[in-house]
Amino acid sequence: MSLPFDPQQGLIIVRTELWGPTGSALLRLALDTGATARVVNIAMLVAVGYDPALAPTRVQVTTGSGVEYAPRVTLSRILALGQQRVDFPVLGHTLPPSAGVDGLLGLDFLRGQSLTVDFRTGHVTLV
Repeated sequence: MSLPFDPQQGLIIVRTELWGPTGSALLRLALDTGATARVVNIAMLVAVGYDPALAPTRVQVTTGSGVEYAPRVTLSRILALGQQRVDFPVLGHTLPPSAGVDGLLGLDFLRGQSLTVDFRTGHVTLV
């Protein structure tokens, strides 16, 4: 599936849908090949029925502001760039409103696929 983006602008934003115990939500995730794992804003996880505070696993994450521990939550389902994953773990993290995104689409979602980011045509494709 190929999705358009504006190659003259900042982040490449990927519309993503995730499902939880109480429903689903549409998110704006930044495509980030520098992130090893997908990160979702804690508020979005709570909105679909997860409680990150009860997550049994915390993962050490290095951010621009230092080292933190993020809860790992297993999503029942997630859909991005035409690809679906079930029982997929994500890290919960509080993002500032100024971030303008609900999280990051990292390498863990992209592995095993072919990702093409074409800045001439303004299309991103994952197959």
